[in-house]
Amino acid sequence: MSNVDVDRFEEAVAYDECFQVRVDGLSMLPLLGYGRDTLIVRRIGLNQPIVGRIVMCRIAPKHYVTHRAIEVENGMVTMLGDGRLTYDHPIRRECVVGVVEGVIRQSGKRVSCMSRSWRLRERLWLAQPMLLRRLSLALIRRWRRLTHKD
Repeated sequence: MSNVDVDRFEEAVAYDECFQVRVDGLSMLPLLGYGRDTLIVRRIGLNQPIVGRIVMCRIAPKHYVTHRAIEVENGMVTMLGDGRLTYDHPIRRECVVGVVEGVIRQSGKRVSCMSRSWRLRERLWLAQPMLLRRLSLALIRRWRRLTHKD
């Protein structure tokens, strides 16, 4: 597994079976945090199931998004960031380059996305009504602004 730097990212996506990439953005809060988590991404084939999984997609040259796959229909994937309230524009299934298999926390602890604790946290967050998620996200973002100076 390679720990990918920016210059080698495209090469890793194309050739490495498994690679690591740092979270950059807030769209997957609260499960994945900006700058604090590193994702373990495994390449997948076109026939492997992805609905419900966190996937990495190439949406433009040198531009990738990691969100949850909500639906696959007629070769198009609908995605939604856990920290977002609106769906992404559908993308072609072949743009999905991998699934997130695990997370390395800032402390160095590795968490499998298939572990009971991870799946429970996912279910609890995703089961909330959108209004409650909206309020939770507002509080998380406000707290982050107060405690982080970046």
